[in-house]
Amino acid sequence: MAITKAKKETILSKLEGVKGEAESIVFVKFNGMAVSDTTSMREELRQKGVGYFVAKKTLMKRTFGEAFTGEMPQLDGEIAIAYSTEAIAPAQNIKEFAAKYKNNLAIVGGVFQGVFKNQAEMTEIASIPSLQVLRGMFAQLINSPRQRFAVVLSKVAETK
Repeated sequence: MAITKAKKETILSKLEGVKGEAESIVFVKFNGMAVSDTTSMREELRQKGVGYFVAKKTLMKRTFGEAFTGEMPQLDGEIAIAYSTEAIAPAQNIKEFAAKYKNNLAIVGGVFQGVFKNQAEMTEIASIPSLQVLRGMFAQLINSPRQRFAVVLSKVAETK
């Protein structure tokens, strides 16, 4: 469907804003999603600080094509972008929704810290635990030797 020049300029300015502000951008392939599902997904993403925007692929290529290093992934089908100032949030959230809407939503690729990434790389980035989880894992790692030492001391105390 053709859109007016004014609408294209609005979309281009929005994409330019995303390009300048976002720490990461995820290209999302969507098809056949119910309007209610899309609306609820957008609302949840917004609450988590992730933007979701649908634009023409030609406008995305024009805006992002030369702006980042590497090769832009192949954008086939209906494509949207998810973006955030947090580096991992868009990929993690889209991965969750892709698991929920298996046949209708998928990560195609994206931009992470100024470099184009393919589908596999963006999916791997989405698998990185959140900062809170990483802090918990680190605390457990630091605490583990102390716990083991306490168990050894209790066993020694029991034998004597």
